[in-house]
Amino acid sequence: MDAQSRGRADDIDPADQWVLNPQTGNYELRLDQSAPQSSASASAAPRTPAPRSPQDHRTASPDREVPGQRSRRAGNASGGRAGNASVGTTPPTAGRRKRKQPKSRKKKALLWTGGVTAFFVVAAAVGTYLVYRHFDSNLNTIDVGGAGSGGFKKDQAVNVLVIGTDKRSGEGNESYGDRDSVGHADTTILFHVSKDRTNATALSIPRDLITDIPACKTNTADGTKDIAGTRKTRFNESLGQSGRDPGCTMRTVKELTGVTVDHFMMADFNAVKTMTTAVGGVEVCLAKDIKDKDSKLDLPAGKHTIKGEEALAFVRTRHSVGFGGDLSRIEIQQQFLSSLIRKMKSSDTLSSPSKMWDLAEAATKALTVDDGIGKISRLRDLGLELSKVNPKNITFTTVPVVDNTDGATVLLNEAKAKPLFSMIQNDTSLTEVKQQEQDAKNKQQGLLKGARANASEVRVAVFNGSDTQGAALTTLTWLQNEQGVLKSSNEGNAPSKLPKTTLAYAPNQADQARKLADLMGLPATALKPGAEDAVGLEAMQLTLGADFKGAGVPITGPAKAPEGVQKVEADKQVCAK
Repeated sequence: MDAQSRGRADDIDPADQWVLNPQTGNYELRLDQSAPQSSASASAAPRTPAPRSPQDHRTASPDREVPGQRSRRAGNASGGRAGNASVGTTPPTAGRRKRKQPKSRKKKALLWTGGVTAFFVVAAAVGTYLVYRHFDSNLNTIDVGGAGSGGFKKDQAVNVLVIGTDKRSGEGNESYGDRDSVGHADTTILFHVSKDRTNATALSIPRDLITDIPACKTNTADGTKDIAGTRKTRFNESLGQSGRDPGCTMRTVKELTGVTVDHFMMADFNAVKTMTTAVGGVEVCLAKDIKDKDSKLDLPAGKHTIKGEEALAFVRTRHSVGFGGDLSRIEIQQQFLSSLIRKMKSSDTLSSPSKMWDLAEAATKALTVDDGIGKISRLRDLGLELSKVNPKNITFTTVPVVDNTDGATVLLNEAKAKPLFSMIQNDTSLTEVKQQEQDAKNKQQGLLKGARANASEVRVAVFNGSDTQGAALTTLTWLQNEQGVLKSSNEGNAPSKLPKTTLAYAPNQADQARKLADLMGLPATALKPGAEDAVGLEAMQLTLGADFKGAGVPITGPAKAPEGVQKVEADKQVCAK
């Protein structure tokens, strides 16, 4: 057995067995006697150390090279270990491990490049974290409890309530109006973005609209506070009054419009000043000279780029435009917001890192939001969803109202408001989105095709499977008194709740079903035909579901807004008159 084989016994590396013999001055291979050996080697007599050559007659010292030392370990020329080394002899040079070859320049360059890349990846991650933490610290958040939906979803429509308060906080704002205001809902816009992100509706709610404010809970430093509801009062008192927070405004909007709000964003006067400055100003148009002593706006007719204090004066102007009231101020604000949207989506803004940073800084400092979007990452996700809509398909409109007898407040115009609310509830665009119109037409074909019975011939039993108390009774009253469906009856609550309204009918009642579907605005999917004909005075069964919005309110919503509803698209510039 050679030295290498013997040294491998018991998995012992022979490189660890070379030791100095003090009698001879040579390094010798020492093997553990207990290691198993071949019979030949076991019977062999110990060898006498071979004589040293003259050059080997030197004194052993700590600096002396130790054969096979691990620090020297490297393969020999053939890649293997030294073989046939005899005990008591200096190992041959070929048995020594060679020093590692230095890395090539190419490998060094790759390692250097990889290290730099890794550094920048880490630096970018740290930088992103610091940026997010910076913007997170700017945001103010409010816990609105169960006032919202719990958060928007990417595959559903999104409803965001934008609130502008009349609170005079911030530098230079003390001189505007009531400096002691608790911060009422001075400007309120329900921003609805369609499920497919092709269109959006921005619905302005007049602050002087007389409405009911429901009871709500607010979270304070001292715990939860219950605030009683108020009937027949100004809408703007849904915020600030009696300690109401934006959650109370969200609940009021849901009760008024039937639309559940996902999130809110609230801003004060500073938001207008800082955000317009961040984007370098927004362009507005005046059809006449305006010099308003109340808002402090002083501009000649024509186009102007405004920002800061001048922008704030523009959106506060009302006495010098239109009829001089709040509704005229809403129109000028819609023109301003349309222009701001166009500027924010312009290449001039999107291609400028400094403007984007300033805009993010201004927005996060000026905004107060609900906990659901209280992190910059969540706010970014929401912003990405909203930004998918082309400005030409963003429509600004206002809740239809009529003047109240007091001359200071307004009342809901139900004939126009309910169909408009229904369009938002049913995710129907106010703009000409051709694909959506075609889908709506296709949806009404099939079961709804064919002859119609007269209203007086329709026989139906109404069940309430919705969460609205008394829905069956109010629907029955509406059918009999306003639609002439006299052969109808109220059957009370359905055996179980239903998510969607359904109409079950027999084959020989198809003409009645189509007529009732027309009257109630039922989609084809609501019609459930049976297999057998009705006998005698057997009635169809109408079961109202969770999609029931009120007697006379179409389930599917109208295809277009009622005549006379004010509209303006965000891609069009309108001059204030």
